[in-house]
Amino acid sequence: MIDLMNSGMLNLASLAVSLLVLVIGLVLWFFVNRASSRSNEQIELLEALLDQQKRQTALLRRLCEANEPEKVEPAKPVEQEQAQEEGDDFIRLVAER
Repeated sequence: MIDLMNSGMLNLASLAVSLLVLVIGLVLWFFVNRASSRSNEQIELLEALLDQQKRQTALLRRLCEANEPEKVEPAKPVEQEQAQEEGDDFIRLVAER
């Protein structure tokens, strides 16, 4: 008779331990799943932010290129000398007093 009670108690203890492990497993699964979904949301937000930053960078580059003044090439020394000679010629043509 004692053997029957002990085996019944053993089955009940085994069932209680199994239920406790199941509850702990479900609680752990809940928190891991919650953390995973929150991190997925954060990843989506970061990807959206990266896309917006790329668009802003492209827009800023276009604006900078549009507002950039045109480069004026400096006159070559040969052209400057010719301009001086032409200027001197004009002065030589003017009658002196």
